[in-house]
Amino acid sequence: MKKGPAQLEMEALLTAAFAPSRLAVINDSAKHHGHSGDDGSGESHFTVEIESVVFAGVNRVMRQRMVNKALGNIPGDRVHALAIKVTAPDE
Repeated sequence: MKKGPAQLEMEALLTAAFAPSRLAVINDSAKHHGHSGDDGSGESHFTVEIESVVFAGVNRVMRQRMVNKALGNIPGDRVHALAIKVTAPDE
């Protein structure tokens, strides 16, 4: 599946903010077609899996806040749902 503008922008923002050793921005929108929040754009639901040394020693809630802050207005304005899985190396 071709990556859309929201997915590409999220990948760029997360790469710039965290220099991740592993990053996957997965478009889950097709699984939610016709459900609440599906705006027909094909970019309404995502999962972010990110690993970076930046997250070492940081608790789970703060990690998610860091990711949301790096993504700015994308979650909520352009993306309806975002699942976030954040790890540090060796976790």
